[in-house]
Amino acid sequence: MTQPEPRTHTGHHMTPRHRITLVVLLVAQFMLAVDFSILNVALPVIGSGLGFSLAALQWIATAFALAAAGFTLLFGRIADLFGRRRLFLLGLTVLGLSSLAGGLATEPWLLLTARVAQGLATAAVTPAGLSLLTTSFPEGPLRERALGLNGALMSAGFTAGAVLGGVLTDLLSWRWAFLVNVPVAAAVLAVAPSVLKESRPADRPRLDVPGAATVTGGLLSLVYGLTRAGEDGWGDPLAAGALLLGAALLALFYAVEARAAQPLVPVTVLRRRTVVWGNAAGLIAFATETSLVFLMTLYLQEVLGFSPLAAGLSFGVLGAGTVLGGTVAARVIGRLGTRRTLVTGGLLQAAATGTLLLLGEGHGWLGLLLPATFAGGVGNMLVIVGFMVTATSGLPDAEQGMATGLATMTQQVGITLGTPVMSAVVTARAGDGPVLPGIGTAVAVNTLLVLLGVTLAAWLLRTPRAHARRAAAHTPSAAPATPSPEPAAHR
Repeated sequence: MTQPEPRTHTGHHMTPRHRITLVVLLVAQFMLAVDFSILNVALPVIGSGLGFSLAALQWIATAFALAAAGFTLLFGRIADLFGRRRLFLLGLTVLGLSSLAGGLATEPWLLLTARVAQGLATAAVTPAGLSLLTTSFPEGPLRERALGLNGALMSAGFTAGAVLGGVLTDLLSWRWAFLVNVPVAAAVLAVAPSVLKESRPADRPRLDVPGAATVTGGLLSLVYGLTRAGEDGWGDPLAAGALLLGAALLALFYAVEARAAQPLVPVTVLRRRTVVWGNAAGLIAFATETSLVFLMTLYLQEVLGFSPLAAGLSFGVLGAGTVLGGTVAARVIGRLGTRRTLVTGGLLQAAATGTLLLLGEGHGWLGLLLPATFAGGVGNMLVIVGFMVTATSGLPDAEQGMATGLATMTQQVGITLGTPVMSAVVTARAGDGPVLPGIGTAVAVNTLLVLLGVTLAAWLLRTPRAHARRAAAHTPSAAPATPSPEPAAHR
């Protein structure tokens, strides 16, 4: 068995300023993750309270997802050009004000406007916060530890959002699912200016407007098409048209970037193996675990008869698994290297998800569901942290906003993509009959997707040194190749 290469790092301990910076950034990222799921339980109550039609109700979630996923890459680059700290603070201000507006809304159009503003704020704060984190901590153990905690809290926030939404809606009002953001945003804004240092390049290049227009339009079309397909099926003409338009615009974006003097995302970065395949593994990780929450919510409520609040509380075990996975991820990466951590985490997640194929009717199956979701949460978080380290390592600080913008785009699209796909699988398999067979089929598809991510990480994230060893094994007489240097985090 080949041992991982030794790794050299500078700075293994956090200073007091590092800790305060980390707390500020983690609180903001946790709040953003909560926003993705906090309204799911409250949607029917909001609909009846404000007079949304049943068909229009899904736009409360879709309006947020479109803005959050569509604009994240653009804002990631804007953070590089005009200041990450400045965009972070501006985004938090917009988030606090839009949350206040949503909590006080009396008309459907006011609520939807607030949700779009929340999505835009998320698209700004998430990449700006991640790039502040990666530039505040040197590449190596400190950054890996910070990214591990960040990933754990983001995943736990997504799970906690379902629980918190149920508690606030049952005990107070759906309006508190919005208003809870206001004091948190205010607290972060009070501390952040004195803690976070501004970072931006000395020479400010022009913004690539054609690239920004094509990638934003492509992502908006893609997210809309996926959402529409999840609701009306993959044969829906609007869904198919939006997906084709999205694919065409993203292909055009690549062509534009290849010719742009100052591209939004340099083609050299898009061709980096670690960026492309690291983000592909991350996309699968986010899509599979968040959609598994949807599938298990369906199982708990439709098969076992749990209330929304009880179903949400059941995912506390999954949240604990993600926190544990994020906590130990840096140590696992230090021992195994990033690629092996991605593979190990993916295999653990696949095994845990695969055991859910055994679920049947009756509350006794909780004895299988709870430990399986806990183990799957640990494995998924190892993949997510490994993906974040892979996708942001080896790039200069001037490109960290762009790199974290790509990673954040992967996260947002993955979260948005997973549930419609799994919903369509359940509907196609179950039809008008019992829902359990449809859930089983979707769980099988979910497991296969995780294994696809494992294969991508194992095969396509190998370093040049690994390729050289493989070639040498087949041609003993050949002279050993000299690999080009690559950051240890990619091994």
